[in-house]
Amino acid sequence: MQPETVLAGGRVVDGTGGPSRPADVVLRGDRIAHIVPPGAGRRMTGTGGGPAEVVDISGRVLAPGFIDMHSHSDLAVLADPGHEAKVLQGVTLEVVGQDGLGYAPVTDDTVEELRAQLAGWNGTPDLDHAWRGIGGYLDRVDAGAPVNVAHLVPQGNVRMAVLGGEDRAPTGAELDRMRAIVAAGMADGAHGLSSGLTYTPGMYATDDEIVALLAPVREAGGYYCPHHRNYGSRVVESYQECLDVARRAQVALHLAHCHVNFPQNRGRAPEVLDAIDEATVRHGLDVTLDSYPYRASATYLGAPLPSWAQTGGTAATLERLRDPATRARILHEIEVEGTDGNHGVPMDWSAIVVTGTADPGLSWAVGASVAELAARRGREAGDLYMELLIADELRSGCLLQVGNEENIRTIMRHSSHTAGSDGILVGAKPHPRGWGTFPRYLGHYVRELGVLGLEECVRHLTSRPARRLGLADRGVVQLGAVADLVVFDPDTVDARATYDEPRLPPIGIEHVLVAGEFTVRDGRRTDRLPGRSVRRERR
Repeated sequence: MQPETVLAGGRVVDGTGGPSRPADVVLRGDRIAHIVPPGAGRRMTGTGGGPAEVVDISGRVLAPGFIDMHSHSDLAVLADPGHEAKVLQGVTLEVVGQDGLGYAPVTDDTVEELRAQLAGWNGTPDLDHAWRGIGGYLDRVDAGAPVNVAHLVPQGNVRMAVLGGEDRAPTGAELDRMRAIVAAGMADGAHGLSSGLTYTPGMYATDDEIVALLAPVREAGGYYCPHHRNYGSRVVESYQECLDVARRAQVALHLAHCHVNFPQNRGRAPEVLDAIDEATVRHGLDVTLDSYPYRASATYLGAPLPSWAQTGGTAATLERLRDPATRARILHEIEVEGTDGNHGVPMDWSAIVVTGTADPGLSWAVGASVAELAARRGREAGDLYMELLIADELRSGCLLQVGNEENIRTIMRHSSHTAGSDGILVGAKPHPRGWGTFPRYLGHYVRELGVLGLEECVRHLTSRPARRLGLADRGVVQLGAVADLVVFDPDTVDARATYDEPRLPPIGIEHVLVAGEFTVRDGRRTDRLPGRSVRRERR
């Protein structure tokens, strides 16, 4: 007999955007078995024949578990059984393989290069990395994980597997090999293709190449998730390019971390949203997007380097940084011209803050901007930046303080909006979005500012991303749905994580369930690992 749990006395916000209602919700095994009037659930206790428990959630909201549409927990879900950063937020499903870079698919030749390149995002936890394909990675998740995991095929991985770090167009035969890798990933259950068009080697691909790689994604019914080419000097044009690629490829589009950053783009979010609306109405394009509710972005410290300086991988990049003439050329492009790695905007060294270093001997740099560090040491900011990159072998992380609050609020109101933490969980002082994205939406933007109503915000965090992933039985509180659920206090829920103390857990989130099992009980992480892979079925 399956165990029963009755969540009694709460107010159900079901994820559809409809009005909340008082109800008892009865779980049987990993599914929602009944939704009944208050009090009725208690009377049904034990009617399924299995062990039963009643949990009083009076005065609390019961909602579907939150779906993180843009996650960098690829290794954390395997290496950290607690995974409190996300679990304590109410997250029950994360989508990994983002920004065109990840840990599957890989080859024997690319696995170590990718581990080195991504150390600033994910660290280097002690894992054997024995898998090579997306299926093998997801099999590891199926052994037990703190959350459910969905995967995208990272376009940069695909390119690296065939072309290495070369900046050139593929031959016809090479393009066929790349398409075959994408097709294999989709067959393994991936939900689509991600790209990282300001990161090497993905940034070397033309739009035509990406359209070609999306053919097997279209055949499998997946979507395209681009980190596009320019969030700065060409932000509107770059979003338009993504819309054009998706239209040409005839695939659905999900715009990753849809922000309109840098001071010169203040107030321009409506231009991006107008382009999305036009593509939706005029061309019938299926578009969603995600964002996180913070002004700062985060990446690895070497990301602003020009793409040509990163050709050939980590060792080649470090060699260029050590050469005085090449180093001077790189600095000129960063500081004066604006590199493709920094979205065409000349660097403001006060806006780039070091969040963590792999070498403990460089901990003096953590928590300060490059400008501040240079002033302390009597150095030129650009030179100090280069020396940090060399000393830490490109493994450091950083924040970029380049966001615009008015754009953030405008985007989160849009009917295509979902939430993605883009959370980087490693480093001494990582971005607080990794610990605070979902409660910050509910506390700061719903309760305090009223930017979104509660029911509508929950819809953004649950059913809308579930529909993008093609999951009819998740993201909603309804009969037969998977019991991925969160219980929170609407009067107190909020993020506590800050830039100074980024790992503070949220408040007001009392219970979290994955497949009917408590991963959080009374605000504390349990030892349960009910998370599994969520694989897309070919249509």
